[in-house]
Amino acid sequence: MDDKLRIIISGGGTGGHIFPAVSIANAIRAKHPDAEILFVGALGRMEMQRVPAAGYEIVGLPICGFDRKNMLKNVSVLFKIWKSQRMAKSIIRKFRPMAAVGVGGYASGPTLNECAKHGIPCLIQEQNSYAGVTNKLLAKKVQRICVAYDGMERFFPADKIMKTGNPVRQALLDTKLTREEAVASFGLDPGKKTVLIVGGSLGARTMNESVMQHLDEIKASGVQFIWQTGKYYNASINERLKGRTDLPMLKVTDFISDMGAAYKAADLVISRAGASSISEFCLIGKPVILVPSPNVAEDHQTKNAMALVDKGAALYVKDADAPAEVISLAVKTVKDDARLASLSANIRKLGLPDSADVIADEVVRLARKSEKAKK
Repeated sequence: MDDKLRIIISGGGTGGHIFPAVSIANAIRAKHPDAEILFVGALGRMEMQRVPAAGYEIVGLPICGFDRKNMLKNVSVLFKIWKSQRMAKSIIRKFRPMAAVGVGGYASGPTLNECAKHGIPCLIQEQNSYAGVTNKLLAKKVQRICVAYDGMERFFPADKIMKTGNPVRQALLDTKLTREEAVASFGLDPGKKTVLIVGGSLGARTMNESVMQHLDEIKASGVQFIWQTGKYYNASINERLKGRTDLPMLKVTDFISDMGAAYKAADLVISRAGASSISEFCLIGKPVILVPSPNVAEDHQTKNAMALVDKGAALYVKDADAPAEVISLAVKTVKDDARLASLSANIRKLGLPDSADVIADEVVRLARKSEKAKK
């Protein structure tokens, strides 16, 4: 029997699903360089670009979510689900995976369902403090559920849960830049306090309006800002900023490719409360003001944020209040060295290092155990 590891990793849709998936793949490959790893994603979603860029093969399924506003459109959704299940069956028959990993997102449903039907051991990784729909549906069929928060027994069978934390982008931890070098790389002054504003991989309207409504306050603050607008909003923001040549302390960019440098430069971050971002802040000990997105299932970002706030490990501003409050709070906080030190110490206590390695070891263990049972 062929002993070379063959692992399927499925899911995506957002950076919060894709980054952990790639980190797990990298950890498997670091331990087993000859392992074959195949990603299965959803056509048209972010993973179809990000995964090949990370050096892995990906196959896309035509799956998408249900339209809750227009039920007639769901006829085509049902067809896409049926087609995706057929495709997943064909992929699994050809690739013959020894184990499958689901990270959440549309594609992981049909992929892991099909693997489970064929007796292929499955592991799912739940990033959030409130479990996603796909992972809740898969929980009964999988062998192991890797989580980042306490109390996940309310969603999953307790005997399958393994608290591993969320894998993060290794480049964030490996950056060799000093803070001064990182600040200078953005064309800013290393002698000034710096706030980083990020709205997630696609940007966030609330974060952007919070800045636009307080340009004069930013100008007078003595603080400098790195502002990632997101690609979708960048053109309109630059149009609105035309003529404002008096804002050298505001570095505006649509996308930051080197987040390791951005985090190193920042004395404080304003961010959404996605699970992957929070895990990154915990591991690097970065003070953060969390503005949870209201446009997510079951308001899970607020639950993610409060898990930190309750431990004095982050500050919180409600999305609706952010345009009025978040810039003033950021300026006040970044000038308070004692508060920054307290936030940094408390958030660092919540970090779970080596998550990708721990999950990779469990995936390999499940694969080897299954293959051994077949012999």
